[in-house]
Amino acid sequence: MTDSKIINDPVFGFIKVPKGLLLNLVKHPSMQRLRRIKQLGLASMVYPGAQHTRFQHSLGAFHLMREAILSLTQKGVYIFDMEAEAISAAILMHDIGHGPFSHVLENTLIRGISHEDISLLIMERLNEEMNGGLTLAIRIFQNQYPKQFLHQLISSQLDVDRLDYLRRDSFFTGVSEGNIGSARIIKMLDVVDDNLVIEQKGIYSIENYLIARRLMYWQVYLHKTTVACESVLVNTLLRAKHLARSGVSLFASPSLHYFLYNDVDRAFFERQSDSLRQFELLDDNDIISAIKVWMDSDDKLLSLLSRDIINRQPFKVEISDEPFSAERIEEITSGLCSAFGVSADEARYLYKLNTIQKDLYDIDDEQISILYNDGTLKNITEASEILDAGLLSHKKCKYYLCYHRF
Repeated sequence: MTDSKIINDPVFGFIKVPKGLLLNLVKHPSMQRLRRIKQLGLASMVYPGAQHTRFQHSLGAFHLMREAILSLTQKGVYIFDMEAEAISAAILMHDIGHGPFSHVLENTLIRGISHEDISLLIMERLNEEMNGGLTLAIRIFQNQYPKQFLHQLISSQLDVDRLDYLRRDSFFTGVSEGNIGSARIIKMLDVVDDNLVIEQKGIYSIENYLIARRLMYWQVYLHKTTVACESVLVNTLLRAKHLARSGVSLFASPSLHYFLYNDVDRAFFERQSDSLRQFELLDDNDIISAIKVWMDSDDKLLSLLSRDIINRQPFKVEISDEPFSAERIEEITSGLCSAFGVSADEARYLYKLNTIQKDLYDIDDEQISILYNDGTLKNITEASEILDAGLLSHKKCKYYLCYHRF
């Protein structure tokens, strides 16, 4: 009788999940729900192959965590079995609080509580179900455990979460620039003074990793059509929420109805014991099923936006390095009012402003340190010949004006 479950993954091959706590966690309904949430939201509108799920990503990050544990222990970094199990459980659960379509629900149907906060609430409930078996995993996840490098494996500028999603998202989108050398990076990991470091031989892999991350953000995650499609989805949900507040009866699954017809903020979420259960019943299918029905809504704005989502009619996008002027926004608003016969207040559902800022590397965060053969450490900004501090820390900011074509 085998002591592990084998799962075939298209990116990393066979992934072994040990029987016991970890396999029980993978099988839990809270984890299985992630099968019904796409990893990249509406990026599939641009890259049709981007159909992979949060569940696949969680398994991939788990696999890389097991590889990292093995590599570090082979170098003499002592990790107790219970610590290895705990960080494996923590990385499995790191995305467990994500809502449908990634971050779209935040500040639309739910306000003031992030998916990280919800992840922690779910972890704590699972810990009760598993008789405290996840206590150490939660401590490490919250960075409340003495061995800081364990938390860094879960959340840092060089964590296994990023190593998986770059490889996986590159694979499924076909954007080859994101295909980083995750195996080599893991083999180059070491620990000095309770911090993760990279051996000198791995510097080129780190340079490639940082550049790949930048390219994937602007080519995939923040692709203008992806941003435009998500803007349509956000405005669709905001319009539905407005109608629900006005007493209009809308088709929705029970869980979606809960968040449409209640004003759910952090206080409500924490006060109402049923909120977490309703959230965990919510997935991409609830949103899409409702939007398909809303195409025939009597409300012309909800109907129009819903048809745009289902038929892939994204907003038109203008991108600028400077904020858009009030005059330009007024011009767009006026055009929308004339074209669709709506008021200026209603027209706000037909456009959206986004300010997006990303950098390669946050020099104020935990740094990526390179370990030289003589034992000295250098920040990647000093060690790299092609990535200086100015380039790495440059925060590229773009302004997006997304609006319905008229």
